Order: sequence, then structure tokens, then C-alpha cells
Amino acid sequence: MRRNSILTVFGTRPEIIKLAPLMLALERHHRSVRTINVCSGQHEELLYPFVDFFDVRMDYDLRLKADGQGRTELLERIVLGLSEIIAAEKPNLLVVQGDTTTALAGAIAGSQCGVPVAHVEAGLRSGNLRSPYPEEAYRIAITRMASIHFAATERNKQTLRREGVSDKAIFVTGNPIVDTLQMVLRERALSTDSNAELQKVIGDRKCIILTTHRRESFGPVLSDNLRVIRAFVERHEEVVVVFPVHPNPNVQTPAHEILGGHPRIFLIQPLAYFDFVQLVSKSWLVVSDSGGIQEEVPSLGKPLLILRENTERPECIDAGVAKLAGGRPGTLRTMLEEACLPDSWVNFVGKIENPFGCGDSGGRIANHIASLLRAERPRRTDSGRFIPTNYMDSLNADAQIQRTPQ
Repeated sequence: MRRNSILTVFGTRPEIIKLAPLMLALERHHRSVRTINVCSGQHEELLYPFVDFFDVRMDYDLRLKADGQGRTELLERIVLGLSEIIAAEKPNLLVVQGDTTTALAGAIAGSQCGVPVAHVEAGLRSGNLRSPYPEEAYRIAITRMASIHFAATERNKQTLRREGVSDKAIFVTGNPIVDTLQMVLRERALSTDSNAELQKVIGDRKCIILTTHRRESFGPVLSDNLRVIRAFVERHEEVVVVFPVHPNPNVQTPAHEILGGHPRIFLIQPLAYFDFVQLVSKSWLVVSDSGGIQEEVPSLGKPLLILRENTERPECIDAGVAKLAGGRPGTLRTMLEEACLPDSWVNFVGKIENPFGCGDSGGRIANHIASLLRAERPRRTDSGRFIPTNYMDSLNADAQIQRTPQ
């Protein structure tokens, strides 16, 4: 008897970080299903160290990254490559994560080939198609093509419901990035050499961890933010900045032109995830436009200034660990100065219950997938609902994404 099979596609560092707990849970605890792991190669130097660290098996590695390649060409090549694999493997379900070009390509390929698509981290919305760009548009498009939606929070579920997605297609599971974060903190300490260098750099100073790489920040916004940060460091001798600089030339050039040469600003290569987490855990303040960091700081108990006009993760703001600095240098300047005040909010951020999950999301998603793929008999879920034997078929036949909102 042929086992049900699950094809999981990833291609970037955030995808492998968030999908690894799911892929490992399926391998370890659900032997009744066959897993097929496909890497698009959208990232290279930022991706493969994580594949090794998590010991994730790659059944196919398309290695489709090419110099000078635009998003449209990459999207087309991933769709074609995945379509060939789908034709050969005939999976029962295709899993994508997030809002990357790889995720969009996976959803398109699955939809065109008649394979149900499951979307991990579904329901994120900023409300602005241009910020983040093109991720916001990609999320919406993936939602329209997906049959199953694994939402990190209840807020994400309500967003999907407002867009017409049926309740029976949505599962609130938390975000697997919390699983990964806890595993790293538990199992991987900073290497001896890195730790010694880190202590030498930071000493007893207040350390700001800076990351910025989003497209909407490129150009004047990024340059203005970097100038504000340099001026802040120059005014405060007790502050040091550590900036793992993204390899994109749009980040590299202004980073070195504006921040280079300052004795208390350290421009370093991108770090392995486990080293980066340990670095953040030793910081005073995080300044970033990253989405993943917004999901991590609640567990680390570190204050965050978000270098964006809006966020699709308002839960971290509601939890009291983050504030929006926007794209205006004046706002960032004010917030940095306020962080230095004796009664500043940054001094009262402690470890709280992470609104994005408690570290069991990968297993929960794996359990839902395994249950949905069973065709033995109706089965009661932990929420009290019954899943019919033809659940997967009914999702597709009924087109669970309604054309008019509920």
C-alpha cells in the first residue's frame, strides 16, 4: 500500500529555520507518511549552513539562484522545476512557508498540478501592498491558492476568516521559529572563539544589535537610519553597535560608507543562526526591520525598535517588547535617546510568554497534517471537531476560500 506523501519546499534561510521543526517532526513521529524535501536554492551562502545544522534531508536541490536573475525569472524556474518533481513523486500535499518567491512558486505549482497546498505562517498582513514588498502581495496570493492554513496566532486566523477562508481550513499552531529558538538556546552555546571576541567587543557597554535588509528600506531610508545610528553612538560612549551586514550590495555599500571606521561600530559577516541568537541574548537593544526577530525577542526578553512603518506582527508590540520606529530618521533618533533614560521602557522588558507559541508548533503542524491525510474513519480533533474521511478532497471540491467574505 502506497504511503501518503508530503512535499515540503524551501529555499531561503527563514524558510529552513521555520520549516525544520516540522520536517523533523514528520520524520521522527509520523512514519506512516513519506516526506519529500525540495530546496529551490533561492539563497545559497545563507541557506546551506542551516540545512547542515538541522540535519535536514534534501531529496531535490534545484540550485536555481543565478547572478542577475530577477524575481520573475526565478519564480518561473522554480514553478517549472517543482512541476517536474510533482509529476514524478505525485505527493498528496505540498507545504510552503511564509512569503518568499519560493513559497509563491510552490503554491502555484501545487495549484496547477492539482496538489493541495498547506501554508505555514498563514494570515500575516501589514495592510499595505508596498510594505513589505513584494511579500505582502505574495502572502495574499498564496492564501488564495492554499487549501490548509497554519496560522501562528488567533489574530492571523481572524484575518483569514475576514478574507473568506473557512474555519475548517484554518489551524492555529504558533510559529515554528519559537521551536528553533528554544532548541538553539538549549543545545548550542556560542563557540569559544566567538564568545571571547564578543565579550571583547561588548565589554560592559550597552550593545545594540542592528539588522536591516528589506527592499523597502533600500536607498535614502536605509542611509538616513544608518546616519542616525552613527550619530547616536558618537553621543553615547557607553554604546556599541554590532551589525551583521547582509550580503546584498544595497546594504553593504551604505553600511561601510556610513558606519565604517567607527571604533565602536562593528560591521561583521552574517552569523550562523545559533551564534546570532546568542548575540541577541547578550544585547541591550535590538534595532531591526526583520520579521523573524519580532517573533524571537519575546522569548529572549530583549527590547526591539522596528525599522518599518507598519508590522504584520503587532503581537510583539502588544506584548510590550517592541515599538515601531517607522521610516523617519527623526523618530528613530527620538526613540534611541528615550531608550537611554533611567525610566525607559527598555529597562522593564523581561522574558514573557511568547505570543507566537511555546515551542511545540512543528509537532502540532505535523500532527494536523498526519490526521488530515488519514482516510480511515472520522476522527475527533483536540478542539472537538470531527474531520471527515474525505477531508482533503472536500477542501478542494468545495473551494474553501469563498469569493465573498463571511
